[in-house]
This record gives sequence, structure tokens and C-alpha cells, in this order.
Amino acid sequence: MTQFYDTIARFYDAENLEMTDDLPFYSDLADMYGGPILDVGCGTGRVMLHLVQEGYACVGVDTSPQMLERAQRKVETTFPDLQNLATFIQGDIVSHHATTPYRMILLPYHTFMHFQDQPTQLAVLKQLVANLADDGVIVFDLPNAGEAFATQDEHTIALDRTFIDPQSGHLIMQQSVSILNRVTQQLQITWIYDEVAPDGTLKRTVAPLTLRYVFYSELQLLAALCGLECIEVYGDYDHQPFEDGSPRMLVIAQKRN
Repeated sequence: MTQFYDTIARFYDAENLEMTDDLPFYSDLADMYGGPILDVGCGTGRVMLHLVQEGYACVGVDTSPQMLERAQRKVETTFPDLQNLATFIQGDIVSHHATTPYRMILLPYHTFMHFQDQPTQLAVLKQLVANLADDGVIVFDLPNAGEAFATQDEHTIALDRTFIDPQSGHLIMQQSVSILNRVTQQLQITWIYDEVAPDGTLKRTVAPLTLRYVFYSELQLLAALCGLECIEVYGDYDHQPFEDGSPRMLVIAQKRN
């Protein structure tokens, strides 16, 4: 996982520039629960720095030094007055010990899918519970696995988006090919970044990644084994009900009384 994000770090902000739909959802939760906030797999700080700008103290943990370097640089150059609110830590979330319990722990867009088997998922959740305030919440943002499992596999390369790399000014064509194993619930996805230089030459970056789908009933059981209960579940960022056809599975969990 670290190797994947180190490889694509230079593309990450440009390819996710328009990914803002979830930010008001986290703002609403922060208004309810406050800080400090832990951002698991914070990357370059897409979610975390949004909340820092709103005045919340945030800690971001990530395994990729390349992603964290870019996050730190953004704070220093764009939000220098907010550096005291943003803390970045390189490391495995399973070994992260908080000095102050978190009121909110976020696993934003697909983060929990990076933990590829149930023993790892349980280890992660137990450590998150150990770092969670008694009245705090853990927030999961996952795709609706039922929708993914219902689609027909094509195993063809798909063009996902095109964007301009701000570092080089070159056109980047981002493509992907994926294979879903419905037994292991694992998605093997290969991202392909074709960088087109002004003279027409092409440089290709290939980055494979494995993700694991999680169903709602499965997440409920995992949470229960770690002393959590799921108190809310939504089907999108507008708090619509989670139901057949919902694009997302947004789950809010807290410690069981």
C-alpha cells in the first residue's frame, strides 16, 4: 500500500481536485462532535486540511512519506497560520497511540478497504477504539458493496479521467483495469497514468492496488467484536437512507455503553 501511494503521490491532488462532495458531511459531524480529530490514511490532507481551516485540531496518520511530504508542504505554504492545528505522523495506524483521546476518527473515501483481511481489520478497529473518547465516533466512508457485486465484470481498460499535472504541465490520462474476486471480496485494480509531453512522447506509470469490499452486516459484526455499535448508516453524503442502489455506505459507530 505504501509503495502504491508513493508511486502516485505526484498525481493525487490533481486527479482529486474536484472531489469535494464529502467535505460538508465531515463539517457537519465536526460541528456535532468537535475535536481533536484523527484522519486515518490522511494522504495529502484532502479531508483533514478542510477541517483544519474550520478551526479543528487534526492528526493525520499515513504510511506513505511521499503523500505526507506533500501534505506538510501544503500546510506550510498555503495555511502557515494553521500549522499548530495540523499534525502529520508517518506510521501504521495499528501502532498509533494518542496522547489525548479523539472525539472523531475518520476513515474517509475507501480507507477501510485498504485493510485486506479480517484479522487486520479487527486489529485496526481495536486500536481505534483504544484511541477514541468515550463520547466520540468513528466514521467509515465505503462504497455500497452490493452494487459493486451486482455489476458485470468487463476486465477492460477504462479511461477514468484526464487532468493537467501542475508540476510538469503535461496532460495525464488516468486509466484503470480491475478484477473483483467475489469469494475473497478483494478488488485487484491497476491504475495506469499516461503522461503526454508536448513533443507527443508518452511516459506510463503503472500502480497496482488491492482493496477489500465490506458489507454492512459484516461491518456491524466487526464493530461489535471491538466494543462498538453502528448508530447511523447513510447511502450518500446528503444523509439519504442506506438502501438497495445507494452509491455509498457511510457508517457512524460509537463505543457500546
